[in-house]
Amino acid sequence: MRDSDFKGSIAFPRLKEDLIMNNSKLMKVLIMLMFFAGIAAGMVSCSSSKPKLIPREVLFGNPAKASPHISPDGSMMAYLAPVDNVLNVWVKTIGKDDDKPVTKDTNRGIRRYFWAYDSRHIMYLQDVGGDENWRLYSVDLKGGDIKDLTPYKDVQVQVIARDKHYPNELIITMNKDDRRFHDVYHLNLDTGDIKMVSKNPGNVAGWLTDVNLKVRGAVVATPEGGFDLMVRDNETSPWRKLVSWDSENSLNSGPVGFTKDGKSIYLMDSRDANTRRLTLMNIATGKYKVLAEDPQYDVSNIIINPDTYEVQMVFFTKAREEYKVLDKSIEKDVEAIRKLHQGDFFIYDRDDADSTWLVGFMVDDGPVAYYAFDRNSQKGTLLFYQRPDLLNYKLAKTEPFSFKSRDGLTIYGYITYPPDKERKNLPMVLDVHGGPWYRDTWGYNPEAQWFANRGYICMQVNYRGSTGYGKKFLNAGDREWGGKMHDDLIDGVNWAIEKGIADPKKIAIYGGSYGGYAALVGATFTPDVFCCAVDIVGPSNLVSFIKTVPPYWTTYLAVIHKRIGDPSKDEEFLKSRSPLFKVDNIKIPMLIAQGANDPRVKQTESEQIVKAMKDKGIDCQYMLFPDEGHGFAKPQNRLKFYAAAEKFLAKYLGGNYEAD
Repeated sequence: MRDSDFKGSIAFPRLKEDLIMNNSKLMKVLIMLMFFAGIAAGMVSCSSSKPKLIPREVLFGNPAKASPHISPDGSMMAYLAPVDNVLNVWVKTIGKDDDKPVTKDTNRGIRRYFWAYDSRHIMYLQDVGGDENWRLYSVDLKGGDIKDLTPYKDVQVQVIARDKHYPNELIITMNKDDRRFHDVYHLNLDTGDIKMVSKNPGNVAGWLTDVNLKVRGAVVATPEGGFDLMVRDNETSPWRKLVSWDSENSLNSGPVGFTKDGKSIYLMDSRDANTRRLTLMNIATGKYKVLAEDPQYDVSNIIINPDTYEVQMVFFTKAREEYKVLDKSIEKDVEAIRKLHQGDFFIYDRDDADSTWLVGFMVDDGPVAYYAFDRNSQKGTLLFYQRPDLLNYKLAKTEPFSFKSRDGLTIYGYITYPPDKERKNLPMVLDVHGGPWYRDTWGYNPEAQWFANRGYICMQVNYRGSTGYGKKFLNAGDREWGGKMHDDLIDGVNWAIEKGIADPKKIAIYGGSYGGYAALVGATFTPDVFCCAVDIVGPSNLVSFIKTVPPYWTTYLAVIHKRIGDPSKDEEFLKSRSPLFKVDNIKIPMLIAQGANDPRVKQTESEQIVKAMKDKGIDCQYMLFPDEGHGFAKPQNRLKFYAAAEKFLAKYLGGNYEAD
């Protein structure tokens, strides 16, 4: 799963996460381990002294347009846009106004799609009701035929490799033979034929192909919670171990891809360093050199040339996105792009000729803007804003902040204040990110804007265990669910109270997935800190949660046991960190929302704590969405949830809400 953070599945994907999915093979293992994490720069034009109430539809409904991709031959552009309020793929000829939808989804909407390199087919992934059993579909633009290429029930498809030099081929994985393990298949787009090319022996967590689409790398899980990178010279050669990442480095390291000659491999590697560095390793000798690093922040993303397979740019997510250009041939392009817009940018897509780039810009107080950049003329053209209606409202600025935890760690985060309100004694929402192996970043965040517009401070804390700040900070979260990870959240709240900006009697805790768990922990472990809590698909019992993870997480169980706990050995410890067993402590009202088809955090995780609260007469509002999974993909469900949530928060925090 490429899987975006939880908020990506509740609202529309934020820009950076989309970019990672569509521009490199970055660390399949690391990405797959971001369990809850699963799919958003412009100017503000409102001049009113008091911000208007931003409608929920503007914040959380479908975007007007999103996720543009240029066809490999450079003649067409595709993007996502609604058809009868359901996101579908649209295609237009560049230079013409002949936009038309080419997919026919009428239910959940399409969020993950790409061009086949033949410039004739659009490929997209879709599940049923949020079950995450993705099927792969193709649309033939010449005839309009839509085919289900993987019509297998309860099977999850992952696209792991495609290449412009093999336009009619895809390399995918499926857990068709055994739901626990993904095998590798070759897919012929011309005929639809699928052939297994690598069988998973039962310990492979991720696969890697070379530039010829041959499977030459495998990331193997170890019993200690680490991973070994196995390589081979060709598809018939024996496997040999190239790199071992122990549990200390396992979440911060992984393979990126092979060089063009197949003799070296790019790695994200935190061995011999605290932060994740980009390195290039010679496969024959095992010697490597560091291409890019930062002493405090991990490498967060890269841009690879699709012809030379050399790294052109490296990104570091600091307080904002920063970058380093490695390929001098694109320095002039990057300089010209920076002049197009004030936001943080990313090269989103490029045609085969490498003459046209699609570039996305992110700001904190406006919609994502997409531009087409012509490398020959060095000029950019605005394509569209993802949510142009935001330009009609005054949005809030998001500011980085930091504080010291009670045990001396520097904790970073972001804070968004209500516009035009004195920063004094305000109600506050502590919005906890999912993952937990993920992090909040600067940029447009619909929930942060929602909270600020309704009159609340939005505080986002990158507690220990969050990614991006090096392995020591990441590993400091081991076995600290409901422990020091929660202490960091409380220390952030205390920082805001001590600064005089937050009203200690009007603080809510809110979050999804791990953030939902944190909300439950807030209500049960620290019940005097918060006046109310909102939990979306958060586990309530760590024992039952770990025992019921999806079967295809089998190869990651050692990591889960290392990082959270092992139910077979640590049952009492896990119970001590589980909100379900501290229900008696709850003294604040709660709102809990759950998707019935959630494969990660099962419905029982919400319902067992809802039942326990009801049995004890504790106030709880429960919302179950029968056609959703780990988050709410359908706009009508999102809007229903947010309508209930803002009324709930207004009741206890005293802010504004939109009337039905």
